[in-house]
Amino acid sequence: MRICQGWTGFREAIVTGLGFGTEPLAPFAVHPEDSRGRRYPEPASPTRTPFQRDRDRIIHSTTFRRLKHKTQVFVFHEGDHYRTRLTHTLEVAQIGRALARALRLNEDLAEALALAHDLGHTPFGHTGEDALDACLTGFGGFDHNAQSFRAVTELEHSYAEFDGLNLSWETLEGLVKHNGPLTDAADHPTGRHAERGLPVALLAYPDLYSLKLDTHASAEAQCAAIADDIAYDAHDIDDGLRAGLFSIDDLRPLPLIGGFLEAIEAKYPGLDRHRTIHEITRRLITAMVEDVIAAALARLAELDPGSSDDIRRAGHTVVTFSEEMAAVDAAIKGFLFPRMYRHPEVMRVRRDADRVVKDLFDKYVTHPDFMPEEWRRDLDAGDEAALARRVGDYIAGMTDRFAIQEHRRWFDDTPELR
Repeated sequence: MRICQGWTGFREAIVTGLGFGTEPLAPFAVHPEDSRGRRYPEPASPTRTPFQRDRDRIIHSTTFRRLKHKTQVFVFHEGDHYRTRLTHTLEVAQIGRALARALRLNEDLAEALALAHDLGHTPFGHTGEDALDACLTGFGGFDHNAQSFRAVTELEHSYAEFDGLNLSWETLEGLVKHNGPLTDAADHPTGRHAERGLPVALLAYPDLYSLKLDTHASAEAQCAAIADDIAYDAHDIDDGLRAGLFSIDDLRPLPLIGGFLEAIEAKYPGLDRHRTIHEITRRLITAMVEDVIAAALARLAELDPGSSDDIRRAGHTVVTFSEEMAAVDAAIKGFLFPRMYRHPEVMRVRRDADRVVKDLFDKYVTHPDFMPEEWRRDLDAGDEAALARRVGDYIAGMTDRFAIQEHRRWFDDTPELR
């Protein structure tokens, strides 16, 4: 048997020796053999591409496992059928991979980015993020996208030779640019970072600017980003309906969804509510995925990119909705914001969750010795900023369950959060 040298030799042996066919990647895809490597050099895997290796490291990380008990919108014990960060992440990975396959992109890179994109989320969803951001005012604030990057470059402590997961350049680039470029060509923060500057969690990474923050990310990263939007729209409608925050009839005025309802009722008169909800969400996902593929193919035909760098330098996102579907997406988000994210019952739980996070932050800043020893190691308690950031990292990594447990440990008035 031939011994393969690295993943390229392995793939060649599989394809030519065993007769398996593969659909060739497009010229503008990220090709594994062209990876720019890792911060800490490692020998190539004989059986996996760099991005398959990244995906596997993400899945086996402690931070990924915690997503099982982190809230999407509802707290973890409110119902077993509502989404958590983990189920959302898996849905994003499925959609992102489907988009990448249709566009002849690198599916493994798209999947790795989808699996890592929410690693930095706090307990209690965006409520926890807002609470930590307020607690860290004066110390750079808190940003969950930046925290995802920090998790894979610093906070994971599983490997003997480095902190973090030592992911490939392409995966780090896609993760840091999940929402597009962060700076202009002169390295001045732009967009959502123009006012506050780049997040402190990003600035702690010594090679940050090597990731070319002024350009767009790869097409694979763009697949993961738009898959995030598609998954949000579909599963928040699903969860909101099942929670009784709004009704099926409330959806009728929405573009596209109203038409789906008419078609479902015409084809399946008397269909039960559960199946009707599923028909709505599956049709929405299909329509959005097909729209992104068609719109991306049109933009690619116009751009005619010959490499992944041509995608990065395009000056605009290539893999995203058409103008018509972008309007549908905006209408759905406009509907969900007041009826779900700001629903009185959700807001009541949000207020309690906000208090839990802020109470814990104040307690650990006042008593750093209440944190586990590994979180106090090498910590100068006299450095106010370093202490605040360390406490922020500790709380950000908590699950909903653990945060409630810790609050009960130190306080006598822990809210029920239900």
